[in-house]
Amino acid sequence: MKILLTGATGYIGKRILPSLVYSGHHVVCCVRDKNRFTYPKAFEQQVEVVEADFLDKNSLQSIPKDIDGAYYLVHSMSTSEDFSELEFYSAKNFRTYLNTSQVKHIIYLGGIINNQVLSKHLLSRRAVEDELAKGKYHFTALRAGIIIGSGSASFEIIRDLVEKLPLMIAPKWLATKCQPIAIRNVISFLSFSLFNPKTYDQHFDIGGPDILTYKEMLLGYAANRGLKRKIWIVPVMTPRLSSYWLFFVTSTSYKLAVSLVDSMKVEVVCKPNTLAEELGIVTMDYQTALSKAFTKIDSNEVISSWKDSLISGRFDHGISEFINVPQFGCMIDRRTIPVENEEKCLEKIWQIGGDTGWYYANWLWKLRGFLDKLSGGVGLRRGRTHVHTINNGDAVDFWRVLYAQREEKRLLLYAEMKVPGDAWLEFKIDNHTLIQTATFRPKGLWGRIYWYTVLPFHGALFGGMIRKLAS
Repeated sequence: MKILLTGATGYIGKRILPSLVYSGHHVVCCVRDKNRFTYPKAFEQQVEVVEADFLDKNSLQSIPKDIDGAYYLVHSMSTSEDFSELEFYSAKNFRTYLNTSQVKHIIYLGGIINNQVLSKHLLSRRAVEDELAKGKYHFTALRAGIIIGSGSASFEIIRDLVEKLPLMIAPKWLATKCQPIAIRNVISFLSFSLFNPKTYDQHFDIGGPDILTYKEMLLGYAANRGLKRKIWIVPVMTPRLSSYWLFFVTSTSYKLAVSLVDSMKVEVVCKPNTLAEELGIVTMDYQTALSKAFTKIDSNEVISSWKDSLISGRFDHGISEFINVPQFGCMIDRRTIPVENEEKCLEKIWQIGGDTGWYYANWLWKLRGFLDKLSGGVGLRRGRTHVHTINNGDAVDFWRVLYAQREEKRLLLYAEMKVPGDAWLEFKIDNHTLIQTATFRPKGLWGRIYWYTVLPFHGALFGGMIRKLAS
């Protein structure tokens, strides 16, 4: 069967792709920017990639009309102020176009919406679901709450809070109940529901066997990790303070923190259904889901992470627009150094950032990250998903990977910290010479003042870094 996979660069999309390929399907991956999407070479015969922006009706013409099934996993615009309208029109354009195709079944992953009072985020999910359900095809909506798995936003936030804070004075929404589900179970529900007549034209809540408060989830994580933690809930913490609390302690962005706090005030418990039994799925309890997540982390087998999505930073463009680094009107710091062992040097470059650090004066990098975080930026908290591998679109601390081509021995990063301009950092090895180039395109007078203010630090940072990389 030919399956259309939207949101293929997202957390869920990257997880379900292998499942679809191993099931023998031909998968058409629909992305907004091909340069952000990578997949295993072993999948080449079964994967096709098309570019489309669902807000642009004409761009949907790239989607083949002979598809049999489709997954709608588009949630990447949820941090825009008008995200509800954008998500609705994306769903409408998608539904209108697919009505002209031969698609038989569409599956949508949304949020649990059983509460009478819903957050703006969950209201948008329901509006998308209602719009997609109007199509001429069979439609299935799967509704999930908190997803627990290596790299999921929920798991990483819980991890940050518990690992960093032995004592917590927390907002009252920590008493809200939810029904977490393991990422493995989510993928099973998505996979087994496809072309299953028992799921046609219905919606199902999916969750694990445990109904827990957010406080119980935090303490359960602590127990799993052998940590002693104390949590006190206070009723005086406003939504704004709660958002700042999440922003400063965890790796989430402030805009995403606001959306999360808004949604966490709403109880997300599943309405009973028999879908798991019908599909033969045994759902994992919370503790098992945590243990499975850490098994993947410890073995460096994290397939996808929410931190690599564009909503984790301030980058809101297609990376193709920034791959060609400008020269005119830019400040440039270019350094070269001989390299004896190109492969060893390349390995260092490919491991840069995250737990590895930046090889020289890491305390200055951490200070820059702290200052960026104070000003509302991403700081260094995102780290990186993999230690040894790096792909286009990945997040590396406060950088975004624009181009990572090991065969060409070239890595290009774009700065997502708050700066009065645009900044690139490029590493390239050519004929046993490492070329390291920092480029800054200032915006106005403040951009130029910023460059000359930090220029004295560049000599130490960039000079020391290139020497360590080449040594």
